[in-house]
Amino acid sequence: MSAQLNPTPAENAGMNLPWNEYMTDSFQRTILFWDTMRRRGNQYHESMAKKSPNVLHFDYELIVNGRSLEEPVNYGLARIIPPKDSQIDPGKRPFVVIDPRAGHGPGIGGFKSDSEIGMALRQGHPCYAVGFTPTPEPGQTIDKVIRAMAKFLEKVIELHPVSSEKPVIIGNCQAGWAVMMLAALHPDLCGPIIAAGAPLSYWAGVRGANPMRYSGGMLGGSWLTAMTSDLGNGHFNGSWLVHNFENLNPANTLWDKQYNLYANIDSEEERYLEFERWWDTHVLLNSEEIQYIVDNLFIGNRLSIGGIVTDDKKRIDLRNINSPIICFCSRGDNITPPQQALGWIVDLYDSVEDIQDSGQTIIYAIHDHIGHLGIFVGTGVALKEHSEFASNIDLIDCMPPGLYEIVIEKTGSGTVNLDLVEGDYVTRIEKRTLDDIRALGGNNLDEELSFATANRVSQANYGLYRSTLQPLVQAMSSEITAKYIHNLHPLRLSYEIFSDRNPLFQKLPQIAETVREKRTPAAADNPFRIGEELFSSWMSYSLNSWRDWRDTMTETSFFAIYSQPWLQALAGLKTSDGPPRQHPGLDPGHLAMIKLRKRELLDKITVGSGREAMLRALLYANEADGDAADERKFAMLHRVMQARHFAKLPLAEFKRILREQYFMLLLDPKQALATIPELLQNHKGSPEKLYEMVEEIIYADGSPPAAGKKRLARLKKLFSADKEKSMS
Repeated sequence: MSAQLNPTPAENAGMNLPWNEYMTDSFQRTILFWDTMRRRGNQYHESMAKKSPNVLHFDYELIVNGRSLEEPVNYGLARIIPPKDSQIDPGKRPFVVIDPRAGHGPGIGGFKSDSEIGMALRQGHPCYAVGFTPTPEPGQTIDKVIRAMAKFLEKVIELHPVSSEKPVIIGNCQAGWAVMMLAALHPDLCGPIIAAGAPLSYWAGVRGANPMRYSGGMLGGSWLTAMTSDLGNGHFNGSWLVHNFENLNPANTLWDKQYNLYANIDSEEERYLEFERWWDTHVLLNSEEIQYIVDNLFIGNRLSIGGIVTDDKKRIDLRNINSPIICFCSRGDNITPPQQALGWIVDLYDSVEDIQDSGQTIIYAIHDHIGHLGIFVGTGVALKEHSEFASNIDLIDCMPPGLYEIVIEKTGSGTVNLDLVEGDYVTRIEKRTLDDIRALGGNNLDEELSFATANRVSQANYGLYRSTLQPLVQAMSSEITAKYIHNLHPLRLSYEIFSDRNPLFQKLPQIAETVREKRTPAAADNPFRIGEELFSSWMSYSLNSWRDWRDTMTETSFFAIYSQPWLQALAGLKTSDGPPRQHPGLDPGHLAMIKLRKRELLDKITVGSGREAMLRALLYANEADGDAADERKFAMLHRVMQARHFAKLPLAEFKRILREQYFMLLLDPKQALATIPELLQNHKGSPEKLYEMVEEIIYADGSPPAAGKKRLARLKKLFSADKEKSMS
């Protein structure tokens, strides 16, 4: 007992060793942490000094400067210079990646080698990036930006005369809705569209999640956006958009991100600075641009029902898009949840038949857990989803009209015909219905009315602001005051303070270098280090608990305010009127065109030869497998068509024939099957060889189900019957 109460000097030193070790380590990490913050601030100032800051990993050359267009914009088209080890096929369709102007600078689609651009380059596709400078042009509007993007696509098509296919366009986050608007207004310029993490139905979501959709209503509408732009002398500070994103996860913003750097300073410094290089590049928007976005999209939610009209009197109807649309989203995304990425489909269509009648192919892919930024920058996502999108883009482009989901599975020893698979994953495109979209969750009628009421209140408050306060605020604003207000934003200020411009940091680089030379990390099992990690976990838990309480109160308050019958009546809304947002009706001319197109197709049901017969039979047999398209079947189709002396078809022509045969089966399946022998009469080769091709393709992903084998047996008779008939 006395030995424990009165330890010897040696025992005392042993007891203090973990504490001394931890304190030395903690002090060193503190110095290195603040040196990283200093470097982060310097990086910010360097970016802001550039005319066109971006975070592209690849070299590039500017092809079109948007400032030189008839309607100048601060956007530009850049050609990605492929790395030396790349093998680019000039005959392949180009990829055009458009990054979001959501407060940050451009380049996130090519942030590193494993990225959207990187995956397309590895598949041999020429690549382009659409970026922007920090300050918009005077008078720049969203409509002008969309027209500029159309000019960019025209230039890309002009630069690739060898390729017969239109460019693939990737729109990330807020660039996704811009790409959809572009494709609706200029459908002939666009190939397949990939809308990654793109919000298109802004009221959509589920209770207990997605708190960002309540922001507009809780702020009283878009009047605050207008006032912020007026204080910025006609410019809206993109830092506020970034601030909104960061507020969604205060634990990460206020603690986790910084603590992860501090706790792992020896390995995380460069990765942290690499990400901050994009995160700290804040841009400006014109007041007209941000007001358009907030009124028409965030609060008004008009895009998915054809409620937006351009300044040249064109209605933006997403049903005009004639390219395949791939919507990529994630259940772990709290900025663009699946309901907002996919809700536009049920906003716009009553059934899958409506989608087919419009000639549209809509495909979606849902990641299980990745967050919003991971959709664009996650290495695992790039190597899986974006790689599969790029490698199967021709399959996607050939899919018949309808609604589908992409299912991507890891290959293994049991994968059939592995030689037909490119990469480590196999892709299937499976049929879906609108009920699959509705199953993700959404608003009921009362909730829709609440959002519609918030929109009406926003319009009223904005009108009041314009009539009362706006002239005074604009009179008080100038370029000088706007500059100070922008730089004093809390996010920008954190970069401004912690840099070499701060005299307090002048000696920090030398001190940090000395620390690196004498670095002595504490052991992982150091009890004080373990205690530090426990404290960090408690901080994260506390901030997450506060976030959950805040989000619950926000949601409760939103519906408590905007579900009031008197307020809804004051806004001119009532439950008995039905949903406040109706499906946009088809005009009589469009309906007549659909009817005429169906009659024309049925009139052509006996037009063709063995090629049409083979494709019709293939579609019929594949329907027994849930009408799923497997990349192995597509690869086998390509292989056998080349090997069996079919004339090489441009993809656009093959796609046209395939779609025609699909619709014939859809409109009159009995007649479509019965007329196969008539088509075979025009075939110069053996009909039985054609049937062998069909069977070979159907078996490419394994043995078909019993229903599929039954259909193959029926087809075999049809193909052999023609031969017997011709011999008799």
